[in-house]
Amino acid sequence: MMSEQYGFYFDEVRCIQCRTCELACKTTRNVESGVSWRRVLDIWEGKFPDISRTFLSLACMHCERPACVEVCTVGAITKRSADGIVVIDKAICSGCRDCFAACPYDVPQFGKDGIMQKCDYCLEFGRVPACTESCPGEALFYGTLDDLMKKADENGKVVRRLDEPVGGSIIIVR
Repeated sequence: MMSEQYGFYFDEVRCIQCRTCELACKTTRNVESGVSWRRVLDIWEGKFPDISRTFLSLACMHCERPACVEVCTVGAITKRSADGIVVIDKAICSGCRDCFAACPYDVPQFGKDGIMQKCDYCLEFGRVPACTESCPGEALFYGTLDDLMKKADENGKVVRRLDEPVGGSIIIVR
């Protein structure tokens, strides 16, 4: 049984579309060119003349029921019970790409070595993720989902969650 689920909190209004979160992730983790562990999506909705544009900073969702874990035949992908973080054991990964096909968020990335890679909340550094630490607009935060929901409630924000069957761990507010 999991004690806490960690996730991201993203405020669409506070995001200034600078993509500093993407750059911080790439440089801190030495992510190779052509591979993105965090990406800012440019989303257009509606029909002319009633259109709206929003941005969404997205990384691994560390899902409640991760499809990538379920399809990994070699057991390289696991979900930690203490904090809900989905991790990859690169020494075991076969590079079959079944995880990429199964993920509804297109998160798994593959570098030149053919091994899956993705966000792990900067675990090896023992601090908050670089993407959240670097956000100049204070639009991106990291913590337990309970604490992040409290933050949204305290700020009177409208909360939405990505409603996928795997249960992504991101809180999006406006």
